[in-house]
Amino acid sequence: MTIITSPYPDVVLREISITNRVFEGLGDDPDRPLLIDGPTGRTLTVAQFMHAVKSLAGGLNARGTGRGTMVALMAPNLPEYAVVFHGVAWAGGTVTLINPTYTAHEVQHQLNDSGATLLVTIPQFMDTAREAAQGTQVTEIAVIGEAEGALSLSDLMGPPQAEQTPVDIRDHVVALPYSSGTTGLPKGVMLTHWNLASNVDQTLATTSHEPGEMTVAFLPFFHIYGLECLMNIVLAAGGGLVTMPRFDLDLFLKLSSEHRTRRMYVVPPVMIALAKHPAVDHYDLSAVEQINSGAAPLGGDVTDAVASRIGCVTTQGYGMTELSPVSHTSPPAQARAGASGATVPNTECRVVDPETGQDVDPGAEGELWVRGPQVMKGYWKNPKATAETLDAEGWLHTGDIVRFDEDGQMYVTDRLKELIKYKGFQVAPAEVEAALITHPKVADVGVIGVPDAEAGEIPMAFVVPAGEAPTLSELQAHLEGELSHYKQVRRIEIVEAIPKAASGKILRRVLRQQVAAAD
Repeated sequence: MTIITSPYPDVVLREISITNRVFEGLGDDPDRPLLIDGPTGRTLTVAQFMHAVKSLAGGLNARGTGRGTMVALMAPNLPEYAVVFHGVAWAGGTVTLINPTYTAHEVQHQLNDSGATLLVTIPQFMDTAREAAQGTQVTEIAVIGEAEGALSLSDLMGPPQAEQTPVDIRDHVVALPYSSGTTGLPKGVMLTHWNLASNVDQTLATTSHEPGEMTVAFLPFFHIYGLECLMNIVLAAGGGLVTMPRFDLDLFLKLSSEHRTRRMYVVPPVMIALAKHPAVDHYDLSAVEQINSGAAPLGGDVTDAVASRIGCVTTQGYGMTELSPVSHTSPPAQARAGASGATVPNTECRVVDPETGQDVDPGAEGELWVRGPQVMKGYWKNPKATAETLDAEGWLHTGDIVRFDEDGQMYVTDRLKELIKYKGFQVAPAEVEAALITHPKVADVGVIGVPDAEAGEIPMAFVVPAGEAPTLSELQAHLEGELSHYKQVRRIEIVEAIPKAASGKILRRVLRQQVAAAD
């Protein structure tokens, strides 16, 4: 067995809740602006944030909806998002994070699967929330703001709870984001206080933050990249966030300029815009020292173009929801084009031949396995999926094909897993197939991701028609009310049969080969 370790010394990992870890890093200036709503400028100071978190925890526990409660949070990036997440955590509860662009059907699946009893959202999403909550265990819906017939967040507040509700730091699931893992339909990923707090310290050991530095946060907090790398890590480092409820390039550039942002956290489509869009030239980005891209691999030519245009260092990191999410980072001083960085402290890696299960020779390609304190507890109520991803020795099988160079820098070269990465969002082919097969003109279907210059990958469907062949627009209309926009199929091909193994499993590799040959 060949184990790759971190070039950094281990950090001391502590039995501390994620909220205590964030509070610990906020500093001693209670009046410092901590969370700013980008579009309006509305601000929460350090003192206001801490008071709100403790008041929400106190109110939840006073109502009997705190400790041991599953709370669903479906909202865009707002200062109150951090209040709700950490208020529930401080109360000893669990937050399941719901994509606010989900359809009612998708939301309902997550509510049912998680067993959430309280749903927190915003007034604009109340119709979806009410429809989705029908037939679930949700007994109350609360809104950030005001909405007729719903509790407001202020209604949930109570006397501030001075201390964290006691929980088992290593075992208590504090966050339940949903991920498709290496394959299949979305599953709840059980992340504990230990996972998240450890990953804060692991990641901060590889970088440096100036006290009070502001970072613009458009990466959605319901996604682990936004939740941990921005909301938790930046705050725990003594920084602050300017939140954006949705991405708008001009507003992002304007806020980054006004707040003299030192570092940007982006995804590949935004990195491409920074490389090519003319709007970039209209803003003063001279304060930017580092731009980090994550959620999907990105070629070195794009990162080099951004670095040259803006005059900064561009880096990439690697992670996944099941890793809380960071396992590899690229500190600015060690940035290397196309690399996803070096292993973070307290983390072990193996590169394994997926066919033989044996470790490959140094420098060769294989599947990345990771072991460390950031590795998830498992999949929610799904021991079978857990066993398929997390082995008995604690190794998480990532499904990504990688290689390490002689300096310990990792490069992602391919993926075993079936997930499609559309603009950094995960699209599970099985989920799209399940929706498409219900169309009356579809007899059989297989879905893969195909390369796209802007989105990274787009979903493409191979369709066996049931009589008359469906058109792309017909299939898109069919999916419109079932799945989120980013899961929409964007290309189809009519075929006579879907290639399958003897087990019935779709041979997506064959479909990808057909596309590559045709293109």
